[in-house]
Amino acid sequence: MMTATCLVKILLIEDNLAEARLLKEFLKQAQTKDFSLVHVQRLRDGITELSQQKYDVILLDLTLPDSQGLSSLPLLINHAPSTPIVVLTNINDEELAIEAVRQGAQDYLVKRQVNPNTLVRSVQYAIARKQVLEQLRIVNKNLENTVEERTAELEKAQELYQFKSEFVSMLSHDIRNPLNTILLAAGLLQNNDEKLTQEKKLNHFKMIRSAIKNMAQLLDEVSLIGKADSGKLQSQVIPLDLEYFCNQILEDIHLTALEKHVTIEFSIDGDFDQTLWDENLIRHILENIVGNAIKYSHPHSQVKFALTQQEKTATFKIQDWGIGISEEDQQQLFLPFHRGDNAHHIAGTGMGLAIVKKCVDALNGEILVDSQIGVGTTLTVILPLIRK
Repeated sequence: MMTATCLVKILLIEDNLAEARLLKEFLKQAQTKDFSLVHVQRLRDGITELSQQKYDVILLDLTLPDSQGLSSLPLLINHAPSTPIVVLTNINDEELAIEAVRQGAQDYLVKRQVNPNTLVRSVQYAIARKQVLEQLRIVNKNLENTVEERTAELEKAQELYQFKSEFVSMLSHDIRNPLNTILLAAGLLQNNDEKLTQEKKLNHFKMIRSAIKNMAQLLDEVSLIGKADSGKLQSQVIPLDLEYFCNQILEDIHLTALEKHVTIEFSIDGDFDQTLWDENLIRHILENIVGNAIKYSHPHSQVKFALTQQEKTATFKIQDWGIGISEEDQQQLFLPFHRGDNAHHIAGTGMGLAIVKKCVDALNGEILVDSQIGVGTTLTVILPLIRK
């Protein structure tokens, strides 16, 4: 987000001197921003400028002496791919401007309809939208790198090689929804800027940030699997109010349960005040198991979560009355990407319980499964108690 003290550097490529002077005057009238404008009259001069210094935004006339229409756009994008572009068009060229936005420009302005407010707003949102798309590009690049690293690990481990193609397929499938959300929200911001209220624009940006967070969470889960397989997943225990911690997890997942019309009953039996836990690993275990219990429950059913203390262990028991797991699928339940035959109609990657198993192993615990198709599932995690 730009602040009032930011100097926004603008490159104006416009052969009409009168139009250029008018735009410069509009920027001088802006009350909340400081602008530095460099004006050139030819596309080649604009490209020269971009090779010499960085600009925050480009204002591009689509009718230049050395370039006409959309031919200017790919040249500028090629020379400055991270710089947002706002195209300037005449009244009868609005269709051309819309096509320019489709091909990579962030916004367009009809010259005779420009005023100081619309110009500043367009510059602001062009920069903001480009930043969002750049963040998406970085996330995608990181995702590609993570997939490549993970693929290399799978190839080195002969027993996991069979999961390589399935890994890429599942990962691609799971990021499609947040990617579609980002593309949809960005498209609405690009093509309907003047029609959207400020509240709706902020909601679109929130949707984009939330989708990026979901993809980052997926990458975190992939990274955790990689650390476990390479022996780098180690427990780091701290004092933790376990009852409060469990209630916080249930509060975080409350909306998901409401959407499914599933009630959660939590009970605790024991004194855990003087115990140590690895917060990160326990979170992965409980979020995945409770989340799965809700996901695979029938609507208007119940999930029971019981935490009990024994002399040297703690038992986490999560029971649902959902679709259940067949005996055959239970044999492969904790393998990465495995999904039960009766669960393919429900969205998921098949990584959740694989992550749970890795975390339980890192804590020197054990996990037990009791399930029947059409009856429900009980997962029991038994972990050693570590006292202060």
